[in-house]
Amino acid sequence: MLHRTIPRSPKIIPYSKETLSFNTIKWLSTQPLPSQSQVVIAGAGVVANSVAYHLVQSGWNDVTVIEQRKIGSGTSHFGSGTLGLFKPILHRNVIRYSINLYKKIENMGYDLQLKQCGSLNLAQTKDRLIALKRRVAYNLPTGLHCEVLSSKQIQKIHPYVRVDDIEGAVWVKEDAVINPKAICDTLALLAQKGGAKYVENTTVKRVLTNNNTVYAVETNKGTIHCEYFVNCAGMWARELGLNCTPQVRIPAYPAEHFYATTGFLDEQLQESLPIVRDYDSHMYAREYNHGLMVGWFEKEAKPAFGRGEVPRDWEKHIEEDKKHIKPLWADAVNRFPILKGSKEPEIVNSPDNFTPDGRWILGEAPEVKNYFVACGMNGNSLQGAGGIGKAVSEWIIEGQPKQDLLPFILQRFLNVHNSRHYLKQRIKEVVGRHYAILYPFQCEYKYARELRCSPLYSVLKTRGAVFGIKMAYERALYFDTTYKKGHQSIEMPRGTFFKPKFFDFVKEEYLACIEGVGIIDMSSFSKIEVKSPGSEVVSYLQKICSNDIDVPIGTIVHTGMQNIRGGYENDCMLVRQSINSYFMVSPTSQQTRIYEWMKRNLSDNTSIVLNDVTSMYTVLNVVGPKSIELLSELSNTDLKVAPFSYLKVNVGYASDVMVMSFTHTGEPGYCLYIPSEYALHIYYKLMTAGRDFGIRDVGVITQRYMRLERFIPFWAEELNSFTTPFEAGNDYSVKLDKKENFIGKEALIKQSTSGVRKRLVFFHFDNIDPDVDIWPWGGEPLFRNNEFVGTVTSAGFGFAANKLICLGFITKPPKADNRIVTRDYILSKNASYEVDIAGHRFSATPYLHAPKISGYDKKEYRPTPIKYKSDISH
Repeated sequence: MLHRTIPRSPKIIPYSKETLSFNTIKWLSTQPLPSQSQVVIAGAGVVANSVAYHLVQSGWNDVTVIEQRKIGSGTSHFGSGTLGLFKPILHRNVIRYSINLYKKIENMGYDLQLKQCGSLNLAQTKDRLIALKRRVAYNLPTGLHCEVLSSKQIQKIHPYVRVDDIEGAVWVKEDAVINPKAICDTLALLAQKGGAKYVENTTVKRVLTNNNTVYAVETNKGTIHCEYFVNCAGMWARELGLNCTPQVRIPAYPAEHFYATTGFLDEQLQESLPIVRDYDSHMYAREYNHGLMVGWFEKEAKPAFGRGEVPRDWEKHIEEDKKHIKPLWADAVNRFPILKGSKEPEIVNSPDNFTPDGRWILGEAPEVKNYFVACGMNGNSLQGAGGIGKAVSEWIIEGQPKQDLLPFILQRFLNVHNSRHYLKQRIKEVVGRHYAILYPFQCEYKYARELRCSPLYSVLKTRGAVFGIKMAYERALYFDTTYKKGHQSIEMPRGTFFKPKFFDFVKEEYLACIEGVGIIDMSSFSKIEVKSPGSEVVSYLQKICSNDIDVPIGTIVHTGMQNIRGGYENDCMLVRQSINSYFMVSPTSQQTRIYEWMKRNLSDNTSIVLNDVTSMYTVLNVVGPKSIELLSELSNTDLKVAPFSYLKVNVGYASDVMVMSFTHTGEPGYCLYIPSEYALHIYYKLMTAGRDFGIRDVGVITQRYMRLERFIPFWAEELNSFTTPFEAGNDYSVKLDKKENFIGKEALIKQSTSGVRKRLVFFHFDNIDPDVDIWPWGGEPLFRNNEFVGTVTSAGFGFAANKLICLGFITKPPKADNRIVTRDYILSKNASYEVDIAGHRFSATPYLHAPKISGYDKKEYRPTPIKYKSDISH
């Protein structure tokens, strides 16, 4: 095989059919470094050029783009050129805008070689076909044309594909291909026409800040003062982020990424042939110059540039590995028999930036104000570039995104994610996960594990814990009771879309929680101390919390923190420890995001201190009807206290254990916040004393299912920054004006009078056989009277109800005269609800609150209602 380490330039250069030429682009790009600019963008790849283009289109033409070499000299000038819409909806919205933008630019007279040739997405196995059908189910009613095809139908569309081992495929007619160099250069040209300045052969050395706010950029040719900085430096984005004070963490690192071109194969191999994605072979292919371009997202990839940071002259440092390519090419020959007689392909090693979770990194850096990031394109910068440029430019101009970008925000990471050693391990499997079957709750990462661990990790492992990770924290998902101490640790078994293999283990854990005592390690939750020398902390928290936090010492308040739209920035518990001190508990994934949000809402010269103490405490959720008796055995303090109260007690021989009288499951019990040096002692004391109470270890899957089945309000996993309390299902029985001013109050008052256009609803499935049928796992479309009205956010088995249940947001169809969603609309006797699970619809009964259900002992079972100090927060 021929190996090329330097990509070829496509034959056709973009140009306007009227007056513009490639020489015009070069002339415009050669400009001196200005002394100041409103916005400075690092990098001149396709994403950077899209940001610049959208800024100038919005009237912000004081924009300078700085490129260390030439426009597009990173990875933007080569690659597959594929544009794929068969994605989760938030990804798809960004990519669809990109395709529409590229069409618009072609209509302006620029030749981008855009062809909407469609795509065939193949399934070699029944599980893969289910996975594809689940995608079809949520994409079809939300505006993407896609259909399931048989093997015969596949060959009619693409006669060169071997189909005798194919279970089926999905046809997506809107997918497209484009010339990567053409769109990169044309966006740069249009940005320059709008007033943006391009400075080539200039290296950004560091970003300068004052009061943690961008004020200038230092380059090898001088300093340019600016108001905003955008890091679109691709493979160099992480390194550039570190060259700032404070440092900006951008966890992205390049993996070697391969594609092959065959040259001419057959005159009949037409340009209109669709893209083929053979997921089970981790391969894609498209027509290219009457031949094929074949690329891979292989199961285990290789980190690029193993000796250190990414070199500027990166092409000279790409390594060849014929052994790595040989089995990949064999899969291509197997799928396309026409390749058997062809000459050796030309292989290009085209490294690209990948992130720890395989999603883009977008938005404002939590560490530095006005420092924006758009990088981590995960093997295809082209397809999202148009929409990403629009989203980031709007974020800069408006101060917040106009669309839901929560899965992509930079704040989803911690400093630990930014370690080069960590990234090199993680990206080995991130590449392959793009084409893997990601079974819900059953597909954990293999590499870069055991990073953040509770003090109880090793003990729980010897007790049969099967671990998953959240924010790099190892959490026991469930316990395999067949595990024998001393044997090899148990790993997650192969996943399924049907009844999961952990079902019986979770059922045992559930029964322990409702009949005896369950103990759940919840140490991963984010924990922040908020205090001040004086009373300033109270007014600060009243301003950012939607519930009343001025409560007696020892009281726990459950509250939201809203943004100006009324949407959630945080869902948390606040414990008042003293007059001027609070202890806050938030979801695991909020550790970075909420700390920075709270920090930015502090006034200048404040005396308030925010202290992240997540790692200082081990948290044990002690759950079940016998939990009071158990803890009374280990403490001299009377623990029969009111719900949502807090006290410090001795447990066993340990002192200063914070006992909070609430649980995360809906069962009676406590949360113990234990100084971590006491964790093992208290755990062993609990387990020893608990033998008479039926104690057992419980995993977070069981905790999740219990919480789902009880529909406990303010479940953070259901909410995002666009969801408000009303949409989450609150019934406010007091007026909002009883709570002093807080962020988002105005928006919530408006909702309280005008109503909401979506609402979180609880459903019981009526006709699913959990032993036979495919389960709902989240993401399934909801139908009301055969009209699409929403999406399932989470699902699971309700052991008390003995049936599958779910939560989902309900809206009204776009053509409805009145879009307000009311109780009567949801619960109307004329309303019939169905959920589409991989192409099969199942009926579901809606509830606004958890219904009364019969437990295993045949007695009427209903969790004790949770009451809050104020109806402002449920």
